[in-house]
Amino acid sequence: MSPSTDPVTLAVLRGRLEQIADEMDATLYRIAFNPIIAEAHDACHGIYDRATGDTLVQGKSGLPIFVGAMAFAVRLAIQAAGERGGMVEGDIWLFNDPYEGGTHANDFKLVRPYYRDGELFCFLASAAHWHDVGGAVPGNYNPVATECWQEAVQIPPVRIVRSGEIQEDVLAILRANTRLPGSLWGDLNAQLAALDLGVRRMDALLTEYAPRTVLDALAELRVRAARLMRSLVGELPDGKYCAQDFLDNDGVVDEPLRIALDMTIAGGELTLDFSQSSPQCQGPVNISRPTAIAACYVALKHLFPDVPANAGILDAVQFVIPDGLVISARRPAPVGGYTETILRMIDVMFVAMAQVSPERGLANAYGTINALSIAGLRTDPARRGERWVMFSFFGGGHGAHSAGDGLSHGNAPISMATIPPLEILESAYPVRFVQWALRPGSAGAGQYRGGLGAVYEIELLERQAQAFIFGERGKFRPRGIVGGGEGAANVFRYRVDGAWHTPPMVSKMVGIALCQGDRVLLETPGGGGYGQATERDPQRARHDAAMGYLADATRASP
Repeated sequence: MSPSTDPVTLAVLRGRLEQIADEMDATLYRIAFNPIIAEAHDACHGIYDRATGDTLVQGKSGLPIFVGAMAFAVRLAIQAAGERGGMVEGDIWLFNDPYEGGTHANDFKLVRPYYRDGELFCFLASAAHWHDVGGAVPGNYNPVATECWQEAVQIPPVRIVRSGEIQEDVLAILRANTRLPGSLWGDLNAQLAALDLGVRRMDALLTEYAPRTVLDALAELRVRAARLMRSLVGELPDGKYCAQDFLDNDGVVDEPLRIALDMTIAGGELTLDFSQSSPQCQGPVNISRPTAIAACYVALKHLFPDVPANAGILDAVQFVIPDGLVISARRPAPVGGYTETILRMIDVMFVAMAQVSPERGLANAYGTINALSIAGLRTDPARRGERWVMFSFFGGGHGAHSAGDGLSHGNAPISMATIPPLEILESAYPVRFVQWALRPGSAGAGQYRGGLGAVYEIELLERQAQAFIFGERGKFRPRGIVGGGEGAANVFRYRVDGAWHTPPMVSKMVGIALCQGDRVLLETPGGGGYGQATERDPQRARHDAAMGYLADATRASP
């Protein structure tokens, strides 16, 4: 450790740097127009290495999936700037590239170089899910897309701000490629404001502490994360541990897609080999390699929660992810439904870890965000002809673990995001929630049971609208570990002309025509159980049975 970064100084600087990222998060949440950002917190901010783009610090309320993905995004901005004259103080780069930059095209990344005394010190970056960015389907989760251009407008790295001045021509292109230009403008301004605050806070920090001291502290935090990760992996027995799970289909071809992991532990090194996974597919459940690595990072943070959130976690991990897989797709393969695939990657990592360290293992959570959009035109006289797009994601049961039952009606374990409240959705859009409740019979049994899924029934109040659903776990249920039972499968139905229907692809469908009074219904999965059900406390077992919590244990996954 450098003499300038004694343990007390290191602890103080770690807290100060994390606070900067946390304040950027909070600024965006307060200002953004889009409920997915303002209410659900689908965004993040961080501080990144000036040479490599690696993650140095991330806020505690941002999405963990962005921690790994944003390092690739910052590298993409560095590369773009290198090809066009280099980084310049006062510039801000904007793009939504989901291949080199990770995740999907709704997530717009803004990267700002931060300078101190004329020298590049680090990068500040912001990522946030914009409500609508073109494409064939409002909200952009197009479950039948076969190429990226059917999902959203594709924006390569461009300067949205040049030498401190916003570029009106770039802004005009962005506003022309959305159904909701007001929302886009508000969200962009919110991200710019968050980055401005980050600059002010970094200025204050580097006035109080010498830049060299802060850089030494950042380097030491990474070294410590890597050392701790290797130490924790080294405590596990060497060996090879395998797990696999499946996606229902890709939305185009109704065939399951395999996500397979061979996890090897040897001498404190962890190798994650996904080479037996299915090839790249036609539909939008593909993900890029950067997104796959980011998903592994999230799983590792769940399994080793004491390791600090920076790039040092991945220094002790080797990845085997050949090109051409469903988890290493290349442009123009559609990747809009990335959330479903990374959730399955996390699931197989949890199952594999349960084989080597049951006390660290986690049963599968509900495993789908159930991206649902209902959109149309308003007909009331005050707002006649105004387009509205209700896009949201929904919760379900989390998996049980060695210390207790799974969380009921939680959000997906890829984020710190929250489920948008029904009061917000009902006030913003012409819909009414007929049901918003825990789902009976959805939890996986076990010594510790899984959490309960949820029931959402939504009635259309406008004259007409179109709906689509992009979900998963309709065929393959969330798995238990160490002998625990499975959670219930996902169910989506829609009522038109008084009759209920289910999608041909079970969990995915576009073009659902709704009229006033028609409804859509989601019954989300529960979490898997941990341990044998016969080991459950008898009083709790009787309570589970009386309340109807447990999923039918006689139905096995295909």
